[in-house]
Amino acid sequence: MTEPHITARGWGWRHAGRHDWAVSELSFEIMPGERVLLLGSSGSGKSTVLHAVAGVLGGSEEGEEQGQLLVNGRHPTRMRGHAGLVLQDPESNIILARVGDDVAFGCENLGVPRDEIWSRVRWALDVVGLDVSLDRSTAELSGGQKQRLALAGALAMQVAPGEPVDSALLLLDEPTANLDRDGVREVPEALTGLLQDRRATLLVVEHRVSVWVDLVDRVIVLDDGGGLLADGPPDQVFTQQREALLAAGVWVPGSDLPTVDIPCQPAEPAPLAAEDLIIGYQSANPVRGPLQLAIPGCRSTVFTGGNGAGKTTLALTMAGLLPPLEGRVAARHDLQPAARAKRWSRRAVAASNPGAWRSRDLLTRIGTVFQEPEHQFVTSSVRHELEVGLHTLGWRPDRLAARVTELLEALHLTPLAGANPFTLSGGEKRRLSVGTVLATSPHVVLLDEPTFGQDRNTWLDMVRLVAGMLADDRTVISVTHDEEFIELLGQNVVDVAAL
Repeated sequence: MTEPHITARGWGWRHAGRHDWAVSELSFEIMPGERVLLLGSSGSGKSTVLHAVAGVLGGSEEGEEQGQLLVNGRHPTRMRGHAGLVLQDPESNIILARVGDDVAFGCENLGVPRDEIWSRVRWALDVVGLDVSLDRSTAELSGGQKQRLALAGALAMQVAPGEPVDSALLLLDEPTANLDRDGVREVPEALTGLLQDRRATLLVVEHRVSVWVDLVDRVIVLDDGGGLLADGPPDQVFTQQREALLAAGVWVPGSDLPTVDIPCQPAEPAPLAAEDLIIGYQSANPVRGPLQLAIPGCRSTVFTGGNGAGKTTLALTMAGLLPPLEGRVAARHDLQPAARAKRWSRRAVAASNPGAWRSRDLLTRIGTVFQEPEHQFVTSSVRHELEVGLHTLGWRPDRLAARVTELLEALHLTPLAGANPFTLSGGEKRRLSVGTVLATSPHVVLLDEPTFGQDRNTWLDMVRLVAGMLADDRTVISVTHDEEFIELLGQNVVDVAAL
């Protein structure tokens, strides 16, 4: 009789310093060759389960374990290297500068003989359909290609060409979250042949069910209160448990979103404008330009375009956080702080240029939510994170506390007020990063991928937050691949690739 590939018996995990369990009372078996979609609300513990199965969750100093979790009958920490974990951010999966070296990295760490490594590398790249030179720079790959590269590395680490592949275990944590439409399509395509032949076991976390529903044969849904909310074939789960799943924030295929009232204010003069703007990080390698662009005031502008088009680079430059290579960004007169002279110069700093403003000036004028939430965190608790900007502005303690409490409720972070921001789930980190900017109510808000990692309910809350900003006569600029978000909030759509 075939033994289960993954076994959970009353398993749970509580992160160090937390009162509540991240997951608890999980019991299930996953057989070799099964293709399983793991669902649940944002913060329900999906990533925790994947990291536990991969054996990288940590020891007793990082948390407390209950029950039993086994991979091929052994504790996952004794099976490291037998599961390939692919993270949601394509960049975080890449280690080395060349494609071949990156795929070989895991094999080298496992002590695979040199000659065997390169046969594995070529085989794995062929399996995932990444037809590029081994010397190709990893930095030159698209988002979808980078996820194929990560999949190849995970496969090569586990399997040698010509050997049975029924022991391969792939763990994917929202692998399409930050990809454009083409990249989203490429990731499942890269796995189709391997999975149809039952040559590997797949456990994938993805909020957007439609991406994987035709490829998986089983759905497991985590319950926020512990245990499982549902477990079974996709059609059965989504039909019989539809209302319970919607209530839990699962993106049930075919379910319409509730109506959201998006204010359509008359456009005001542009709060930000680009004139002959060339953007990039190195003058010898500009990303795009020269650009002429005006952002309509009190409206929602969306920057779209494929991975690598320069959306984030443009947003950071417009926000005054990245200096232009050439040209300039100009802020509307009523947003400009008082002109001042640099301490080391008698020349006045141009008040129209956001790049010359102090961070204190930016707090109430232009707020930026970075693509990577961790890049914004500077304190050891969620509450303190929301207080930082308000402290800088000198708010009274009672007013500050009321504002932070309001934000915690709106962002569904009240139970986590004392938690370390770096221990939150991906979706929780995103909501906190948005909250740190909303706290000071800037006139212009730039959001880089604001909805990644969100379940259906928190996605709606995020949309309503943006709608609230528009109702308060604020200007919002969003960088996103989220088609539903664009449909609702794309009052002014800018295809950056076409500029």
